[in-house]
Amino acid sequence: MANFKLIYQILTLLDKYLDDEEPDFSKLSAAHFKVSEKRFAHIMLMLYEAGYIDGIAPIHLGGNDYDFKLTSPRITLRGLEYLEENTMMKKAYRLLKGVKEITPGL
Repeated sequence: MANFKLIYQILTLLDKYLDDEEPDFSKLSAAHFKVSEKRFAHIMLMLYEAGYIDGIAPIHLGGNDYDFKLTSPRITLRGLEYLEENTMMKKAYRLLKGVKEITPGL
């Protein structure tokens, strides 16, 4: 579950950067999200390979180890669609949870 939260946070940050003249890409880091460098690199590469982000250059360090270089990171249309679907699912979940809390026997 923590991985999906991290994915959502990264995509949300990149979505916010669409409005910024000079985005602060220092926030696009493991330290900012309080995760390990290895986990952050793997999540960024998964997002890139899935087509949710663009503007990074993958670097294979050998074995299962990867890193990446930020070239001009940005969210893609597919990433925006993921955010939209995720937001709608969260709203539906909260609504159903509220209905369950006020409806006995559910």
